[in-house]
Amino acid sequence: MVTFLWCVVALTLVLAGAAWMKARQLSRLCADLSTSYWQLRYEHGQLASRLHRIELQTGMASLPDEPAAPEPGRTSFVPLSSLKKTS
Repeated sequence: MVTFLWCVVALTLVLAGAAWMKARQLSRLCADLSTSYWQLRYEHGQLASRLHRIELQTGMASLPDEPAAPEPGRTSFVPLSSLKKTS
């Protein structure tokens, strides 16, 4: 009976170790995906502004009279540093 309990404990430890390793792997993958997302979002903004600047230089686009209003229900990126209160 005692041998059976030790086998159960050993099996449990092995399963816990495997779960721990899988969690670490998924955590690294999530961090990599998050980094890639923000890098692509930054590059997209850079390319969009570059395209707009080129269109203005070549005369393919005209300047709008007033800035376009954001679409309702769409949120935009707000850096946390702008939300800090100054003391």
